[in-house]
Amino acid sequence: MYSVDKLDASSFVEGVDRVFIIILGFSFLFLIVLTFLMVWFIFKYRKSKHPKAVQIEGNTKLEIAWTGGAFILVIALFFVGWAGYKPMLNVPDDAMKITAIARMWQFNFLYENGKMTDSLVIPVDQAVELDLVALDVIHSLYIPAFRVKEDMVPGIEKNMWFKSLREGGYDLFCAEYCGLEHSFMNARVRVLSDSAYQAWYVDTTKVEIPTDIPAWQAGLRVMQKNGCVACHTSDGNKLVGPTYLGVYGHMVEVETGGRTRQVMADSMYIRNSILDPGSDIVKGYNKGLMLSYEGLVSDEEIGLIIEYLKHLNN
Repeated sequence: MYSVDKLDASSFVEGVDRVFIIILGFSFLFLIVLTFLMVWFIFKYRKSKHPKAVQIEGNTKLEIAWTGGAFILVIALFFVGWAGYKPMLNVPDDAMKITAIARMWQFNFLYENGKMTDSLVIPVDQAVELDLVALDVIHSLYIPAFRVKEDMVPGIEKNMWFKSLREGGYDLFCAEYCGLEHSFMNARVRVLSDSAYQAWYVDTTKVEIPTDIPAWQAGLRVMQKNGCVACHTSDGNKLVGPTYLGVYGHMVEVETGGRTRQVMADSMYIRNSILDPGSDIVKGYNKGLMLSYEGLVSDEEIGLIIEYLKHLNN
């Protein structure tokens, strides 16, 4: 079960929650005091008691007092917030490095041994540094239970770090509106014991798909894992990209270098569309919406995708 309410989920929870409670407390305090004063003034200075308006002179000392008091309070709240935020800037030297890759509309996580997953898998009680890479538009990686969030901006090197203190599962979201399927751009964080993580980490199998299912079903799982279904449909409906239905084995009208032509949607065409999607643009669709998956999917996975498209169009 994936949760956001574990108070010791990460090392940042206590600091962030403390700041939140303090600011919320002052907010309620001022709400109560100002509401009371408002009601009191309405009663005290109502028209029936003061039918004739009078000029009220200012009180310089009072103005200095509330201005100075407000300034001191704001500065105090700033330092309280800074005390909770500053530890997030100091990445430990022994932090484990993982690259978080965001694209419309999918997260992927690349580990130092070359393993890639669509969920973030980390060991408990280990500092983890995420190098944030956005391939298309601005995204934002947000793990509510860990109290961490950082924008992912194309072309800008950014990172974030945290240490999970409890094993379990947690939600991970994109917190920056990034287009049509933004609300479906979510993933999971799996926090394992050290031994369980080491066993998982050394298994570098690229395609973690059961062998007891047909190849076309495995291909569908590969496409789901890589977020392909966020932009393409299999029922003929138009979405961000062309539908899969009626594609494989049929002629497709594409634009290549500004020239319109007919090509056969065979295995070579599918492979080229995955690795170099900007070379042949299906007529009626915009260039640049799909980025290359080179290095993100293996030849075996491409083969499974082709088997799914064959099955869908038989």
